[in-house]
Amino acid sequence: MTLAIGKSANDVALRRYRWTAFTLVVLGFVLAFFHRVAPVAVAGELQQAFQVSGAALGGLAATYFYIYAVMQLPTGVLVDTLGPRRIVALGAVLAGIGSIAFGMAQTLGAAAAGRTLVGLGVSVMFIAMLKINAAWFYDRQFATATGVGVLIGNLGAVLSAAPLAYLVTVTSWRNVFAAAGILSLLLAVATWLWMRDSPRAAGLPSMRERDGLQAHPERAGHWYHGALQVLRNRDLWPGFLMMLGAGSSYLTFAGLWAVPYLMQVHGMSRGTAAGHASIMLLGFALGSIVLGYGSDRSGRRRPLLIGSLALHVACWVPFVIGVALPPAASYALFAALGASVTGFTLAWSCAKELSPPALSGMSTSFVNTGQFIGIGIQQPLVGWILDRGWHGEMVDGVRIYARDDYQLALGVLMAFAAAGLASAFFMRETYCRNVTVP
Repeated sequence: MTLAIGKSANDVALRRYRWTAFTLVVLGFVLAFFHRVAPVAVAGELQQAFQVSGAALGGLAATYFYIYAVMQLPTGVLVDTLGPRRIVALGAVLAGIGSIAFGMAQTLGAAAAGRTLVGLGVSVMFIAMLKINAAWFYDRQFATATGVGVLIGNLGAVLSAAPLAYLVTVTSWRNVFAAAGILSLLLAVATWLWMRDSPRAAGLPSMRERDGLQAHPERAGHWYHGALQVLRNRDLWPGFLMMLGAGSSYLTFAGLWAVPYLMQVHGMSRGTAAGHASIMLLGFALGSIVLGYGSDRSGRRRPLLIGSLALHVACWVPFVIGVALPPAASYALFAALGASVTGFTLAWSCAKELSPPALSGMSTSFVNTGQFIGIGIQQPLVGWILDRGWHGEMVDGVRIYARDDYQLALGVLMAFAAAGLASAFFMRETYCRNVTVP
């Protein structure tokens, strides 16, 4: 009877600590996604406020991704050594200060500095979420838990599209970013007080010990040697390249150029264009949890990620050839574009399963780096392509680009997506288990 009571008490404590940690880190991920795609809804306001070209606007948006990309592997090192609680709390503080600074900026340089600080702060959130999932969920639940996190995190992206486009009609974009900064600071306080890094940190058995298995060994040696082991793991490089291709091209479009493209090429209102972006982001959010759950249930990774990305590349064709679709078909295409790209999200699960468990933060962060290197290249590249064909037309201080130029720019994004699909064929199948553990 005593043992039953103890086990029940442990179960209650496990659920409380697990869902508290998961909720806090996912709220940080919501914040990251909000800042990631917010420029798409206020692109016109930013061009007006700072009087910048398309390439400069792309550069401003990309400052977030440059620092995000640089911080991925260091974030993996930090969460593997210091734990996600400290790193998420510090990241939320930096993001809060940066968001407030971005909202108050009067020059392009000051705005870029604020957005860079935001990128530095939120760059830790996703890898910390993967580390929390690895610690607080069974291995067989990892892809599903990550899918749920991506689903919720994408609410931040959805909030950055149509709702933000509406908000800037009733208040200034500056007020919105200042409010986001205050919320970020509150999240930092909550994380410091209530998050625990793992069941062991909360005085509970690990998830493997609850299954009657031996706990994963702790990380040994200097972090530098762990990082080298990750970089030398050939099985991780296809995931890195898949992120650089498919993941980055999708977020380049969703995060900055989708709304201007729809407004200028298809004559949509801002609200309708932002609605398309929201549908695309919602498709990605729902697709992530469906694909993650399907992968965990089937015990396979590779067939699902290849099939999903093949459909995604096909979804780019109507954009590149410039087909005008009726409203229902147009919304459906955007939903399919977002839902189908979710194949790249399984690269995170594969990275965890292709490396020793103690290095899960470094391995997932390395793979994730590819996505943000790609975005940092593609966002200003698209702006540069559009600027090359610009004929000097402006409306309310915003540059107007031609259909042919958009088709060329989106063709480049499709090429990156196709390269991501090609790399998926080189992914090693893990059968949803860690291949380094007996």
